[in-house]
Amino acid sequence: MNKSSSNSPVFGMNNVCFIKDGNDILSNINWTVNAGERWTILGLNGSGKTSLLRLAALYLHPSSGGIKILDNELGKFDVRTLRKRIGFSSQAVVDMIRPNIKTSEVVVTGLHAALETWWDSYTDSDIARATALLQTVGMGDKADRVFNSLSAGERQRVLLARTLMTEPEILLLDEPTAGLDFVGREQLLATLDKLSIERHNLPMVLVTHHTEEIPINFTHCLMIKNGTVIASGPIDEILTSENLSECYDTQVEITKKDCRWYSL
Repeated sequence: MNKSSSNSPVFGMNNVCFIKDGNDILSNINWTVNAGERWTILGLNGSGKTSLLRLAALYLHPSSGGIKILDNELGKFDVRTLRKRIGFSSQAVVDMIRPNIKTSEVVVTGLHAALETWWDSYTDSDIARATALLQTVGMGDKADRVFNSLSAGERQRVLLARTLMTEPEILLLDEPTAGLDFVGREQLLATLDKLSIERHNLPMVLVTHHTEEIPINFTHCLMIKNGTVIASGPIDEILTSENLSECYDTQVEITKKDCRWYSL
């Protein structure tokens, strides 16, 4: 399996279509992510955002078209091996985690994409790394807490630490702020801002519904409507009132204040 080259895109889709139960979920998707780019994906419920991210994470297979990730073409490698180089976080993972597992154990199981520590063996250095990552996301004092005792925002930060266990080469986050209160949301966004500075070359993709949930240092935006990309590129060019109004089928006004985006 190839290692990714710094001179080639980290991820790309070429005319990708995805059909499920006879329904066209995604049509003719062309999208490229380069090293150091941080993308947000915007769209209404049912527009295809989550399917797009699951295709990128190699948990879905396109009905047609090509996907290339980390210099490997889909269909020419073992996806189970390559997934270890992709950090993928979604609410579905949270729902599968045993409620009374320790927070540090949740993180260390990310090393093998497992849900329980007894499925694999872990070294002292693995445990130390999990503890360090909890410190990175501001959860170092909660390492011994039971996962289910944490707030929703705290659980999302733990999940972010879990995705970093394998030193991923791309980070994919599916609506990590969904269901969080204001404090939890801002803490998570601050963590993502910090991560984007500390690991400036790590490409990230964040799915969200709300522009105010876009972290400060994100660089690009992709808008999707009815399974089709309607706008894609540098965030300052793409995130306009006109594009948002088309994307959401209603009049939207977008403003930028203190490096954050707000829509009315």
